[in-house]
Amino acid sequence: MRLFSKSRYSHASLNVPALVQVAALAIILIRALDLLMIFDLLGLRGLEEFVLRSVQTWTLTLVFLASLLLVFVEIGCAFSLVKGRNWARWVYLLTQVITTSYLWASSLGYGYPELFSIAGETKREIFRSLVMQKLPDLLVLLLLFVPAASRRFFRLQ
Repeated sequence: MRLFSKSRYSHASLNVPALVQVAALAIILIRALDLLMIFDLLGLRGLEEFVLRSVQTWTLTLVFLASLLLVFVEIGCAFSLVKGRNWARWVYLLTQVITTSYLWASSLGYGYPELFSIAGETKREIFRSLVMQKLPDLLVLLLLFVPAASRRFFRLQ
């Protein structure tokens, strides 16, 4: 009977700007494509070896689990962005700062370069590869922070 009864509470629907929708969809698609490319590159045997190598020590296990957690946080941020949660874009920015910093540090020899690093002989080559790898995420951040419609949407929510 509740299906046919009229609701007393009317909720206004969110008018999500197209740029925010594109950014949220891009976050999900980028992460899904990353996983698909890893599966394609490594195959099942290579994926098993990668997981076994990444759980050899407690520190490597912590780094591996933290990277998985960051992926899930980023996807959660994408769904929260569409709901107009301002904190989601700041958390997504924080995840990008963390991942970029760790990739840069591990590529220069700090941390565990065999697990997460970018190939290159000089700092300039590593930096160029890092920028090219993080370019889609940078464009998503620009969609969330630069356009007036996006800023207004998160300010009004």
